Amino acid sequence: MKKVIAALLTALTVLLVLTACGGAKAADYPTAAKAEAALNAGKKLEGKTVTFKVLKVEPRSAFGYNLEAGKHLNFASAKNPGVKKGATVTVKVKKVASMLGSYIISYTDLKQ
Repeated sequence: MKKVIAALLTALTVLLVLTACGGAKAADYPTAAKAEAALNAGKKLEGKTVTFKVLKVEPRSAFGYNLEAGKHLNFASAKNPGVKKGATVTVKVKKVASMLGSYIISYTDLKQ
C-alpha cells in the first residue's frame, strides 16, 4: 500500500512540474514604461509582446478604441476590446506610428 501511495505522489509531482514548465511566456516588455523607453531609444516593437495597465479607455478616439497606457502610449483597435480601466492586459504589437509626440500602437492577441 505504501508503494502505491508513493508512486501516486511521484506521478502527481511530475505532472505538476511539467504543467508549470509549460506556462505562458513572459512579455517582451512587462510594463508600459519599459515599452515606451524602448520606443524612445529607437527600438522596433513590432512582433513583441507588451503588458500594461489600462489607465483610460477612449472608445471614440480618432484611432478607434484607444487603451491609454501612459501619457504617450495609445494602444488602438478598430474593434471593441472589451477592456475596462484598471485591467492589466498583454498584447502583441502589430504596428507603431508616432503622431504629435505620442505613439499609436495597433495590436493583436489581447489577453487579460
